[in-house]
Amino acid sequence: MDGVRGGEHEVPGGTRGPRPSPGEVGFPVFHAARSGGLAELDGRLVECRACPRLVAWREEVAATKRAAFRGWEYWGRPVPGFGPHDAPLAVVGLAPAAHGGNRTGRMFTGDASGDFLFAALHEVGLASRPTATTADDGLELYGVRVTSPVHCAPPTNKPTPAERDTCRPWLAAEITLLNPRAIVVLGAFGWQTLLPVLADAGWQLPRPRPRFAHGALVTLRRTAPTAARSARAELSDGGGRAADDELHLIGCYHPSQRNTFTGRLTRPMLTGLLHQASALAGLG
Repeated sequence: MDGVRGGEHEVPGGTRGPRPSPGEVGFPVFHAARSGGLAELDGRLVECRACPRLVAWREEVAATKRAAFRGWEYWGRPVPGFGPHDAPLAVVGLAPAAHGGNRTGRMFTGDASGDFLFAALHEVGLASRPTATTADDGLELYGVRVTSPVHCAPPTNKPTPAERDTCRPWLAAEITLLNPRAIVVLGAFGWQTLLPVLADAGWQLPRPRPRFAHGALVTLRRTAPTAARSARAELSDGGGRAADDELHLIGCYHPSQRNTFTGRLTRPMLTGLLHQASALAGLG
């Protein structure tokens, strides 16, 4: 599959080098680019240990636990995206919560932000139930996939720029393989991380680059296909859809407790925006 034998891979200059281990920075770059579909991508992502600070934190939290979850066996690994592999709508957040996704192993599951988000998705008709408690609670998403730019829980919910950049190949591969028609971006961190990913994937960004704001709507159009995107299309397992000429980005305040408790983001605000995104994605 990788075009070389054994544990070697091609490195710049056409030479071969050892396949990167899960603890090396090159692990996301190598494996994200070689994933032929989202199932394969998710399987490789959960083995990643490329960011020492995040690995130490997620595993410390999983070992010490919160008193309310003392009886839980925490996931304590990178958390993959959640939702159909052909979803025309994507929701991009920030990172898993230490006692949410890092505990349950599913994006936005087991914390207050997820409760707020999934209740709104259910109201709009994009989720089978309004709550998300465990990875095996039966929740299904309809036409939407949720993911994040950073897949490990960060201390104080603040990834460093280096951690964001190290994790970026996973997001780039996921968005390319999913090929959504619309993306709801939860917060400025996700917005700022996603824009260069889309530019590299062949989408023409306005100049100056659009700023994040709640309700901001930007419609992007494709430039000439890139070699990377063409290669990814050949590898795809068919989970994504045929290419579209437009991609709609919609900014939304993150459903953090700080935003929801203060009323900066209300339930009607979120459901209204999801209705708009659903229509733009062609979900009716």
